Amino acid sequence: MNPESEGFTDLLQQAEQLTADMDSGTELPHLERNLLQILEAGQRLLTRTTPASQENVDVQASILLGSKGFVLPKISDRLEGLRTATTFESLEPVRDTDIQGFLKNERENALLAVIEQTRKNTFEGVERRQWECMENEWERDKQKILNSLLGSGPDSFQFQQDLEMSVPDGQLSQGRSSLDHAEMAYARQVFVYNESVIENGILPSLVDMFAEVAKNMGDQSVIDLWRLVQCMTEIPLGQMYGNKPSIIRADKQIQAHFVARAKHYLETTYISYLESTVSSNLRQAQLGGVPGTYRLVLSYLNVRPPVTARLPEDGKLDDQPVWALLFFCLRCGDLKAAKHVVDRARNQLGDFPTFFEEYISTSDHRLNQGNDTKINLQYRRIVKNCSDPYKRAVYCVIGRCDWREDHTDILDKIDDYLWMKLSHVGDPQLLDGNQEHLSLVKLQKMLLEDYGESHFNGYQQPFLYFQVLFLTGQFEAAIEFFSRIERLRYLAVHTALVLYDMKLLVIPANCQCQILSQDSSDSPDLLRLNIARLMMMYTRKFEATDAREALQYFYFLRNLKTAKGENLFMSCVSELVLETREFDMLLGRMERDGTRKSGAIDKFNQDTQKITEMVAKDTEAKGMFEDAVKLYDLSENHEKALSLMNKLLSQVVAVAPAPQSTRDRLCSMAISMAERYNSVGHEATQVTTKTFHLLLDLITFFDLCHTGSMDKAIEVMQDIKLLPFTPAEVDLRVNSFKNFSDEIRRCLPDLLLATMNILHSKYQKLRGSGPQSLIGRQSRTEDGGKETHLNMLRSQARTLIMFAGMLPYRLPGDTNARLVQIEVLMN
Repeated sequence: MNPESEGFTDLLQQAEQLTADMDSGTELPHLERNLLQILEAGQRLLTRTTPASQENVDVQASILLGSKGFVLPKISDRLEGLRTATTFESLEPVRDTDIQGFLKNERENALLAVIEQTRKNTFEGVERRQWECMENEWERDKQKILNSLLGSGPDSFQFQQDLEMSVPDGQLSQGRSSLDHAEMAYARQVFVYNESVIENGILPSLVDMFAEVAKNMGDQSVIDLWRLVQCMTEIPLGQMYGNKPSIIRADKQIQAHFVARAKHYLETTYISYLESTVSSNLRQAQLGGVPGTYRLVLSYLNVRPPVTARLPEDGKLDDQPVWALLFFCLRCGDLKAAKHVVDRARNQLGDFPTFFEEYISTSDHRLNQGNDTKINLQYRRIVKNCSDPYKRAVYCVIGRCDWREDHTDILDKIDDYLWMKLSHVGDPQLLDGNQEHLSLVKLQKMLLEDYGESHFNGYQQPFLYFQVLFLTGQFEAAIEFFSRIERLRYLAVHTALVLYDMKLLVIPANCQCQILSQDSSDSPDLLRLNIARLMMMYTRKFEATDAREALQYFYFLRNLKTAKGENLFMSCVSELVLETREFDMLLGRMERDGTRKSGAIDKFNQDTQKITEMVAKDTEAKGMFEDAVKLYDLSENHEKALSLMNKLLSQVVAVAPAPQSTRDRLCSMAISMAERYNSVGHEATQVTTKTFHLLLDLITFFDLCHTGSMDKAIEVMQDIKLLPFTPAEVDLRVNSFKNFSDEIRRCLPDLLLATMNILHSKYQKLRGSGPQSLIGRQSRTEDGGKETHLNMLRSQARTLIMFAGMLPYRLPGDTNARLVQIEVLMN
């Protein structure tokens, strides 16, 4: 048994025994009281006790705490002192104290609260501004990096390899062009185009000019690309030229025309393919002497027999299946040849000739509602399950039946697949939202998003994928794809220029967008290409070595605006000048006779003065003040040029001259400006001009000081009347000094010290010399006027001390100390 259980058992037995003893026959009565009676009894007992006084309590507390080493009075004082809040953390008002202490504490709390809040606001403001500056700087660096990168995609990992392929060894060296022979040829055409636009106002065909370059290069892929661009851009826009590109591209008629041009291109190239195949197999083709598409198709089928699983349906014509002949004639786009087949085999084709005649008689090749229903019903019931693939394909073309069927048994090339899908595309106005028919928007989405680059092996066959996108009217996506491949980026840029020149390229409102973006106001199928970023990304490769060519490309951006509303062409020119520092070559320069020598920018008939001033502002913002002075002078902003020059000169006035130094360079520039302004005039204010000439005089003074020409230096200082040399001049010079600019005031400490050192040197030299050495203006007395001249030098030194003390301008502390020290040495 558990010992604890045994203990409780014993207690229980003892309790029961006590209860039994109480209930035993004793004479003591039982007391029973309720709660009220117990409370009254307690109160009576409390009144009988003696109340403890405060003194007894203090004494008992002192005895208790004293045994542990604590003094009660001191502890009480400390506790009372802790009630007042004196720190930042404790700003609660004082309670239970006198009015004077309460008000004093409230005042301190209010001051501390204001200080704490001000400190908090200051730190928050500093941190906020710091992050804003960092974000702006990061944004600028990000834009530069994005313009330099190739973009995303597998080809971006081959950047170094592609760069080496496109730029031969040594072309990146100084003085050599960074453009390869193909890029240089296209740049030459851009120059010729701009020359024609600027000088004659004529807009030549840019696409034809680029196609001519491709033909001279001999690259068949590039030749085919420009042939494709030529075909797709032959659109009679008419009165739509005044509209925006986004409106033109969204127009249903224009989209239908894109589809027609794409089919025409595919049909033309297919005829070329048939001709090359037949010409390579003349004996087997048995072409004969009759020209025409029908004979060409027959010859081709002799070389490449049609695909037939069993015997062809509806018989043959000239030993070839009727439906195969009809399909290949349609594939070549020759409806006359197709009609020739239908007419000769009319009795074999059932109701099809009726459908075909209506198909070729309408401009949009659409059947009326009755025949459209009949041909689709006939296709679903009979033709879809027939054994002849060419018959199924012909029905799909004429009746636009079953656009989801790919006809893979006879369409094994991308061109054939695109031609079949484009044949299904009908009138966009009638097909929007109709799931039974294929619209251009559906086809674009299917090719770009559902299939995409990986399906078409884009990076291994870039020209093929470009053709797929371009033929379906996705110009922006096709150009953006090429822009991600270094060796093909020049084609992307020049294709974009062609479309932009023809107002067929949709561009974003903000030139800082990604290369390919989408506007919320546009339809989901319409993408926008940032031609500005594409252009900058392309020109960054060669702007350092071919700045003139970069200007030609930037000229296309003259009608665009930056996010700040500035002309994008001017902004690009400014950035180009700052990057290359080719100020004279790009912007021109000022000759000594005041005439301006033209730069490369003058050929564009733009506001060169405004462009130059814009570049000057950007240069000044970057801290390139010397270049900013030249540019402001070049833009004929003489006031700004002299103001900046004054700030620069004031920093080097007292510096010792040295060849090729900053001071020497600034002095040469300032003297050249002064001579030119004096001869041809200027438009700067009188105050700025006076400061400029005074700084030049001060430079002359310090030059004389550094060369040891002390007498000439003193004469210069007396002539410019900046410092007093007699007590009578002090008040006049002090009052005049108030009108001087900050640039002159900044030079004052060095001027005073230099002048005082000259006086001290002359004083020392005079004291060590004899009477015979005193000549000129010195008066002769018994000692040769030596003492008189020494007194004059001392008086001039005291005058300078007096002048320095009366100036309303705080000089550095060591300047005053050195002045006084030198003056003491002279006494």
